[in-house]
Amino acid sequence: MSRTFQVVDLFAGPGGLAEGFSACSRADGSRPFRIALSVEKEASAHSTLRLRAFLRQFEGGFPPEYHEALNANRSLPEWSELYPDEWEAAEEEALRLELGVPAANAVIASRIAAIRKAAGDDTILIGGPPCQAYSLVGRARNRGIEDYRAEEDGRHFLYREYISVLRRLQPAAFVMENVKGILSSSVEGQLVFERILADLRNCGGKDNYVLVPVAPSGSDQLDLDDHVRPKDFVVRSELHGIPQARHRVIIVGLRRDVAGRQPKLGQLHVVDSRSQALTRHVLEGMPALRSGLSDGEDDSAAWRRTVSAAMKGVADALSKQNGSKSDLAVTARKALAEFRASPGDLERDSTSRAGIAKDCPAALSKWLTDPRLKVTLNHESRGHMATDLGRYFYCALFASLRGRSPKADEFPEQLAPDHANWRSGKFADRFRAQHSGAPSTTVTSHISKDGHYFIHPDPLQCRSLTVREAARLQTFPDNYLFLGNRTQQYVQVGNAVPPLLAHQIALVLASALETAAPAKGRGGKRVKAGLSATAAF
Repeated sequence: MSRTFQVVDLFAGPGGLAEGFSACSRADGSRPFRIALSVEKEASAHSTLRLRAFLRQFEGGFPPEYHEALNANRSLPEWSELYPDEWEAAEEEALRLELGVPAANAVIASRIAAIRKAAGDDTILIGGPPCQAYSLVGRARNRGIEDYRAEEDGRHFLYREYISVLRRLQPAAFVMENVKGILSSSVEGQLVFERILADLRNCGGKDNYVLVPVAPSGSDQLDLDDHVRPKDFVVRSELHGIPQARHRVIIVGLRRDVAGRQPKLGQLHVVDSRSQALTRHVLEGMPALRSGLSDGEDDSAAWRRTVSAAMKGVADALSKQNGSKSDLAVTARKALAEFRASPGDLERDSTSRAGIAKDCPAALSKWLTDPRLKVTLNHESRGHMATDLGRYFYCALFASLRGRSPKADEFPEQLAPDHANWRSGKFADRFRAQHSGAPSTTVTSHISKDGHYFIHPDPLQCRSLTVREAARLQTFPDNYLFLGNRTQQYVQVGNAVPPLLAHQIALVLASALETAAPAKGRGGKRVKAGLSATAAF
């Protein structure tokens, strides 16, 4: 029989890592990974996580009632009544607990002991401790807090909860993810990352785990004794078929006995994608929407009047600043004419079926789309102030011509917001449109607060990205329903690991684990069932 590794997912969010691992399959259809436990503290993210855990209980595909309810725009059934056993299993898998709280830690310790007893060494630990204390933005914010002391900020040490579970579980392998800023974060003069690497490496004994980068910037092959640089743990998602320039630290650890049976650790590398995925690949075909108006009337007619006036103001400002024959001014006037001539009225939300670009890389298209889904989930625009619509129009227009979003000093004076530090350089990219012909910038949880950093590339829609558009950039499948209110949904998407990237890591990890014959007394029998890898990667 093929080995099945029981996966424990900590700080799980809506389940991006778990989605990638659970989708991994062998050529014979069997799955090397099964999610045994997911832990998340935030209520809406946990609801999303639990729903996905429930849907995974059905080996032959989702229960028919799921697509029926979505396609009919109905509320989901009471799953506990319709499928009580599967719902109970999902509730057992997805726990709403806060790591670091004694009562929660006791529950988790009990579950880890049970998983360890049942699965032996055939376990995997995955997860990404919260990153606010490590991110560059978070650290800048902390510096503005009077009497802030990093050593007293518990968020710096939440990774120790991960270490604690790692020590108890002693899995064959683990995956830890965090923001790139963790490489330079320090507490009491010591780099946090150095401490984390040492704790991971020596968890369960000196040098018990071998830490392996999955996308090193140096040699294609790494031996056990090679020196690994911290920057080698940075994974650049856009190089691996993700339509987003998301750079994250991802550490894969192999228990020493497992790593010692690897002929070359270079086999763990996630290979570069054969074709780059672009923003337009996943946003083309999405139902067009209008932005909402946060002040005054908010209907289609009022929106058209407001946007038309804003576009005209931008075209006039560009003609005055750059000349009426400049490419920006000419393009602005053409866009205005196209907008005024466009038929029909756009709405703020749409459940029409989403398409996808015909030239979208095949693996990405297959991963995202679901032929059984006849609607688009979580696709609703939010409201914007009328004064921002012209800026959104200008940013999208500029990006379409220059291949990048404009800096503050490239805005016409009439579009400059009334901010004292607008020209200071500190907020040079306060408004940022995504460029259709490139991977998007990093989708973060900040998308929940405003849309200024995530402006839709279509100048005629004058809005920020919807939850579903952000989810596509994050490679969540279209049938992945995010629960909670819209703000909570944005946070879930922005905090997640791209599932398709997690899937690629799972594939190479599964291959490595099956290549290595188990040590005496550890695990099960060696198998040679090939993995069903995503063809384009």
